[in-house]
Amino acid sequence: MSLPYTVRVAEDPADREACFAVRKEVFVVEQGVDESIEYDAYDAVAVHVLAVREDGAPLGTGRLLHGEAAVAKTGADPSVGSLGRLAVARAARGLGVGVALVRAIEDAARARGLTAVDLHAQTHALGFYERLGYAAYGPEFPDAGIPHRAMRRTL
Repeated sequence: MSLPYTVRVAEDPADREACFAVRKEVFVVEQGVDESIEYDAYDAVAVHVLAVREDGAPLGTGRLLHGEAAVAKTGADPSVGSLGRLAVARAARGLGVGVALVRAIEDAARARGLTAVDLHAQTHALGFYERLGYAAYGPEFPDAGIPHRAMRRTL
């Protein structure tokens, strides 16, 4: 089964609301993350990407932090961006949406002159990111009660 969709940078308030709706569905409803920590001050400065079906239904999202916003998450290296909040709606999983979102975030990082992208992967998703060229480093740690590992890919 294939599902025609496009991935784009979320430019307007409606796009950003669609991103937040996918995050709520995946992180808050499915995974039980407290809604009070799902949305943060970084949302205002992040580059958000959005995957949408031909009819406009949101399928997935992710965000890139760069510059000052990323420093706390990347070991204070200003040339490294931070990929986060990657979420794909249950109905769209297995269709390549997650890969397309990661590649769009990497493109946004390259466009901003970044040399690498870091992320904090839920441990069940390590294989997904490894297939995309990310390498885990450092110990496992909890985030929102879910085990994670830091990963990085040089662009």
